Amino acid sequence: MLRRVSKAVSLMAAAVLALAACTPADPAGGTRTIKVAYQKTDSFTALDTMFQDAKKEFEAANQGVTVELQPIQANDDDYGTKLALALRSPSTAPDVFYEDTFKVRSDVDAGYLLNLDSRLAGWGEWAKFDARAKEAGKADDGGTYAVPLGTDTRAIWYNKKVFQAAGITLPWRPASWQDILDTARKIKASNPDVIPFNLYAGKGTGEGTVMQGFYELLYGTGAGLYDKESRKWVVGSAGFKDSLTFLQTLYRENLAVAPAQALDPNIWKKVFGEWFPKAQLGATVEGSYAPSFWQKGGSYEWPAYGDDMGVAPFPTQNGAAPGAVSMSGGWTLAVGAETKQPDLAFNFLTTALNAKNSLGFTVASSQIAVRTDVAADPGYQAANPFVKDVSGLVAVTNYRPATSDYPRISAAVQEATEAVITGSRTPEQAAADYDTAVAGIVGGDKTIRK
Repeated sequence: MLRRVSKAVSLMAAAVLALAACTPADPAGGTRTIKVAYQKTDSFTALDTMFQDAKKEFEAANQGVTVELQPIQANDDDYGTKLALALRSPSTAPDVFYEDTFKVRSDVDAGYLLNLDSRLAGWGEWAKFDARAKEAGKADDGGTYAVPLGTDTRAIWYNKKVFQAAGITLPWRPASWQDILDTARKIKASNPDVIPFNLYAGKGTGEGTVMQGFYELLYGTGAGLYDKESRKWVVGSAGFKDSLTFLQTLYRENLAVAPAQALDPNIWKKVFGEWFPKAQLGATVEGSYAPSFWQKGGSYEWPAYGDDMGVAPFPTQNGAAPGAVSMSGGWTLAVGAETKQPDLAFNFLTTALNAKNSLGFTVASSQIAVRTDVAADPGYQAANPFVKDVSGLVAVTNYRPATSDYPRISAAVQEATEAVITGSRTPEQAAADYDTAVAGIVGGDKTIRK
């Protein structure tokens, strides 16, 4: 037995030595392998497809270089947590990675991202990226640390069959919050088994709670979370309380899902895969990427979605100008500050985001294009029946405060919404709790009553 174990160990050691001998080395003595970390789920495979294509293209053009793809199976919040853990150590940090726009500044502050300015200056295709989209990859020092993959907007997606059964005139375009409530009440009266209006709330759906729900309300009041002029966080906001009150009304009157369902991190799967296709949901606030779930090859293929679904802008509180609001986010690709091969890593990033790969990813994931050549491509313009509608919302969109404090502020917002929909706190109490939490996070001197 001892001889067998010794022989096995010797064979494994020999294999490791052989592998090391066969792995090409760069001039600095490191292995020429580029590690790429990104998110992949059962319903989000477009990025994996793009990276697989980019890997083949890059390896063919760079003999002796291996691209090691490291997909992370996780939802947005869990992906962020796992990526953050990997970035803490040079031994586990990827060379290139998928980075949420709202984490760019905090990760730059933590020293995780490589400044790309000098390299971008030499990349001819950088001029084809939308100027506004480029801002998503900038840090407080004005430098660019990440390159946008695409962007998105938020709108109200509604089921025409449900609306028609309730006697609601189509196309539907609510002019105020009251219109939304009136419509939801009509749907409830016409069919008690249908969920009238889904608006994400609580900590279960994480950032989706604020991006696909609370912010549409808050910005529709004319308020915001952050005051750019003073660079302080807003507390004591009447708009904040009004937004929580709308949520309270929606859930208290059973016009939304049950609170227990709202707290399920996977509720979105039922929205896309079950409730809409089966006409069991009237409307929801979701991203411009919604058709990607229903298109051919999507997680919840639904050939009739183009006929059965409609989209409408989310209105301001009382119809005040500009009449509608939206939220935009999006993701980027970044290069790790600790990479031993920055030039190779950057070159892989540009391969992944060339025109061909960008078009494929943008169409497959129903993103809004950030490259002008992709936006003008007939394939992009005909990607789904709603491209024009959701792209038009860029004119009224808002962006999250991209500061290092933001993730904790967002968590405090989520807690406030959860307290209200579960009935544990009134809107006024939850807003006061939020104000206290913000002061604790950033310090009272960095808040402003507004």
